[in-house]
Amino acid sequence: MKLALVPLVIAMSLTAANARSASPERARQPVSHVADANRAATVEPKSQGFVNAVQVYPFSEGAIYQLYAAPGVVTDIALQPGEGLIAVASGDTVRWVIGDTTSGSGPDKRTHVLVKPFSAGLATNLVITTDRRSYHLQLTATSKTAMTAVSWTYPADQLLALQRAAERAEAAEPVAEGLTLERLHFNYAISGDRPAWRPLRAFDDGRQTFIEFPASISVGEAPPLFVIGPSGEPGLINYRMRGRFYVVDRIFDAAELRLGTKKQKIVRIERIAEGARAEKGGRS
Repeated sequence: MKLALVPLVIAMSLTAANARSASPERARQPVSHVADANRAATVEPKSQGFVNAVQVYPFSEGAIYQLYAAPGVVTDIALQPGEGLIAVASGDTVRWVIGDTTSGSGPDKRTHVLVKPFSAGLATNLVITTDRRSYHLQLTATSKTAMTAVSWTYPADQLLALQRAAERAEAAEPVAEGLTLERLHFNYAISGDRPAWRPLRAFDDGRQTFIEFPASISVGEAPPLFVIGPSGEPGLINYRMRGRFYVVDRIFDAAELRLGTKKQKIVRIERIAEGARAEKGGRS
């Protein structure tokens, strides 16, 4: 009976030994993944990135920006103009002096985070949170060489600004551009309530429908447009606003502009046959 237990005891011992030998490897794998990710995300200063003595990094969410500092020298971390500082946190606040100040005023007011190590050979991280984004920096203290200042460009913000500028330019374009009077059809009747935003007229060019509003539409709440289906049910329709016109990329027989909940204002727009306009009575 005792001999029968030997293989089981040996097997259990081998299993335990294998587990002990494998566990450090398993423990190292997640740590190595973290280290690899941090190395890949770290952005080092480059000679072409300097503007005078300022290293200008392109901002990217999740990147780690390397900053080299030195004892006796203050390095300036300049945030985006108008960006509001929320908090600054560091892994080592004992051997690093960290503070903040501002420059400028109004929309050009700029926050500066200032860092300085007590001695060479130190390393820690710095996290800066603002009302726009979070910055992650790796701080390394050298014996003599320090970066004077660090700042960023913001490609995503610049792209958004370009898109908004293009949208504003498109909205400012005259709606009549590309339209010829011979192709326009004004056989639309406007009826219903008479709010301040009631359209002046509606017309189409055989492809798009245009709804013209009074100039006051730019300062008030614009009503959503609903197309009326064959059975009378309203449905939302895609349209865009150009100046004081709604532009609809289709022709409809009937649509309604609706605004409000308890005392809803409804204005109906109907396309009528060319010869029946006089009988319909135009706008009511």
